[in-house]
Amino acid sequence: MRVVVTGAAGFIGSHVAEAMAAAGHEVVAVDRPGRAPIGVDLAEEEPPGLAGADVVVHLAGRPGVRSSWGDAATHRDNVETTRRLLDACAKTGTRVILASSSSVYGSADRPCAEDDALRPESPYGHSKRLAEDLARAARVHTVILRFFSVYGPRQRPDMAFHRFFTAALSRRPLPVFGDGSQSRAFTFVDDVVAATMSAAAADLPSGIAINVGHPVPVTIGDAARRILALAGGEELSVTHTAPARGDVTRTWAATERAERLLGWTARTDLDEGLKRQLEWHRNA
Repeated sequence: MRVVVTGAAGFIGSHVAEAMAAAGHEVVAVDRPGRAPIGVDLAEEEPPGLAGADVVVHLAGRPGVRSSWGDAATHRDNVETTRRLLDACAKTGTRVILASSSSVYGSADRPCAEDDALRPESPYGHSKRLAEDLARAARVHTVILRFFSVYGPRQRPDMAFHRFFTAALSRRPLPVFGDGSQSRAFTFVDDVVAATMSAAAADLPSGIAINVGHPVPVTIGDAARRILALAGGEELSVTHTAPARGDVTRTWAATERAERLLGWTARTDLDEGLKRQLEWHRNA
């Protein structure tokens, strides 16, 4: 296949671009100017390489719940960019895999299934919901992947595990927002890549949403303790600060649809994934 990957210099995008290339696909890697050889502001320009492309994996956008409050760039980079991309793909007939987020569900009291009501609790989550609406209404074939709390090598510095490992390896307390009782469906990046590649190759109904998440939530506090143990931080502690605005109490993925349509399930348990992320931090 000829694959255009937007956000190809980012955490998930770099892994997807590399895996697509390793599988023998022709990859056009696109990111913001200065971050990739093909630098494009997708809110202003169409991505190059659409002519003749089989699929666009749209991973570009502005991530982060905490930073999305009062930030007009979140809407610009997540909604307007997606609108422009979908319009461009409609001209060429290029299929689109859209990266969405578990943030569209809000806090979960049970596993969230794809047809459940969406109740985002932050501007970031709302922007992802709007992007999904655009994808369903587009004049082009789309598949929506809702990623759950992705971690692993190259994780963004603002994300919890990156902050925890950085603190532990510097022999500082781990900074935890809230009391640590929040739980997440932590999903290793290699598993997310596998689901994305399967979705790009599968014959799926247009506009369908599919959860990509580990089915077993783990609390932030438990994850922090595991990181302390892995990093040899017996003498270290955890510091608690005020809960972050928009921080949901739990993400929890129902995975039956991914299993049925993609033959996919998360295969990396948290301890193994944390070991691999720690190795990356030590070598980075």
